[in-house]
Amino acid sequence: MSLIGQFGVGFYSVYLVADRVRVASKHNEDVQHLWESTADNSFSVAEDPRGDTLGRGSQITLFLKEDSSEFLDQKRLEGLVKRYSEFVTFPIYLHKWSEEEVEVPVEDDEEDEEADEEDDEEDEEDEDEEDDEDDELFDEDEDDEPKTRTEKVKVWKWSLVNDQKAIWSRDKNEIEDEEYKEFFKSISKDGSNPRTWIHFKAEGEIEFRSIMFIPGSAPYDMYDNYYAKTAKMRLYVRKVLITDEFDELLPRYLNFIQGVVDSDDLPLNVSRETLQQHKVLKVMGKKLTRKALEMLRKLANKASREEEEEEADEEGDEEEDAKPAKKDEYIEFWKAFGKNIKLGLIEDSSNRTKLSKLLRFKTSLTEGDDDFISLEQYVDRMKDWQKNIYYISGESQDAVENSPMLEVCLKKGLEVIYLTDPIDEYAVQNLTEFDGKRLMSVTKEGLKFGDEDGTNAEKLAELYKEKFEALTSWMKDVYGDKIEKVKISTRIEDTPVILVSSQYGYSANMERIMRNQAFADPKRGAYLSSKKTMEINPRHPILNKLLARVEDDKEDEQAKNLAWLLHDTALLNSGFAMDEPREFAVRMYELMKQGLNLDSLDLLEELEVPDEPEEEEEEDDDEVDLDEDEDEEEEEGHEEL
Repeated sequence: MSLIGQFGVGFYSVYLVADRVRVASKHNEDVQHLWESTADNSFSVAEDPRGDTLGRGSQITLFLKEDSSEFLDQKRLEGLVKRYSEFVTFPIYLHKWSEEEVEVPVEDDEEDEEADEEDDEEDEEDEDEEDDEDDELFDEDEDDEPKTRTEKVKVWKWSLVNDQKAIWSRDKNEIEDEEYKEFFKSISKDGSNPRTWIHFKAEGEIEFRSIMFIPGSAPYDMYDNYYAKTAKMRLYVRKVLITDEFDELLPRYLNFIQGVVDSDDLPLNVSRETLQQHKVLKVMGKKLTRKALEMLRKLANKASREEEEEEADEEGDEEEDAKPAKKDEYIEFWKAFGKNIKLGLIEDSSNRTKLSKLLRFKTSLTEGDDDFISLEQYVDRMKDWQKNIYYISGESQDAVENSPMLEVCLKKGLEVIYLTDPIDEYAVQNLTEFDGKRLMSVTKEGLKFGDEDGTNAEKLAELYKEKFEALTSWMKDVYGDKIEKVKISTRIEDTPVILVSSQYGYSANMERIMRNQAFADPKRGAYLSSKKTMEINPRHPILNKLLARVEDDKEDEQAKNLAWLLHDTALLNSGFAMDEPREFAVRMYELMKQGLNLDSLDLLEELEVPDEPEEEEEEDDDEVDLDEDEDEEEEEGHEEL
């Protein structure tokens, strides 16, 4: 007879660790029987010669193989039960032993040995008379009681292993917050409380229950080997753990979420390989992702509502003492896991709109470490004539705050988003617009503000273009392939010149990131560099003076040096890397020579070291005069020096 199908794969798996299996079973209305098999396509059933030892129920005995002795270790067994059957409804007890100290009576032989030892100690010790009297009294009292000693013995007890309850199977209205927190600590082995959670039951094509938690803080190695990490979601089937290492339940960018999923629709003997082919799993994954994003949205909206309520309270109670500001829970989450949301913009195109509403940024108008705004808030604060959402990327907040690219934006009162995280620009490239507003970089060409219509801006630009036509064409000839074009700028106020990237090329910040990649090839630097446009400030005196010199003499070498110095300074000021620092230094020294009216930069003659005067030695009676030979050698040494 075929064992598979007769007893099921679960029972048949015992032969992976056992040579022989014995099942004793007792029915209420029958005698106790024994079933036994060695997995050789045969088994035996007989009446148990031991009689009725069970009363009722079954007992399975495994005769382990030699290489399976690890399952005799109670810690190993307890770990397996807790891992896979921690939330099974029926109780599981493990027969465990522990060492306990007990008092046992001392035998006669042991008493004699102890007495001899006491006599030896009394001979060696010299105690006061008072102590001797006390000891005698104590000995008299002890003689009446039987002597005992402490001994460690093994004590066996039945211990409940699966003491955790599956709270996800209960109605969420019946569960207290403290129960959720304790449950999170039990599955995550994290001593801190979760930041928030969501408990729901999904119905439809597949039914399942789930609880998902967001931890209070990120682990130290959150982004180490990011693509190999998965969310710590446990998949259960009827409260039996199937796997906690399955990467299809949630997308990778949500790998910080922890929780459980329990379904009655999946078969108990499902394997990880079968799961990958299971169509209902994709449905489950979509629902879990949608609920995870809903949980984050609620956390963000909760913070916004609390902020509005606090502002209303402050307006109503102006005379009361100021209360300490509460920490924004979503901002605390953003500081810990914001990079994951940005990765979601890159990886999850289907949920890009939902993810864009979860983004938070520092801007030119925000203040303080905890002052972040959403894109929705940015749109609400836009000027009436503003058509675009403006951003600037850079290495740090200080770098972008002091960028010359912001001069006109700040003058017009426009809010500019700061992108200072290396991943920010990658993410924004996948978010071309928000709420019908286009995201525009202030470091790229084609920048428009939206207030040009109905003004003299276009006429003024044409006038400046005609005036500086000679200078812009001359500068383009001087720079050659280094610059694609030279044009009049509308984004700078005080700076003479800047360099901007082409509309679809790498920005200065992106070039820096690409060059600093661990496996970047220096030979590919030319391909990474985008074509640059030089924008000049037509109102700056340096440009106007340079224009006059070029109109007088296009071959003026000093004017060319000044043009190159403007180019190199613009490179640094605009955030680009300088490819030829030595040539920049040579031009700088040449201009210094001209500014200091020097005839040449050739080095001057070395200074001559004067001879040191001879010191007159005073003769003392206590000192010994030097020999004449030694005096001559000293004089020769001075001359050589």
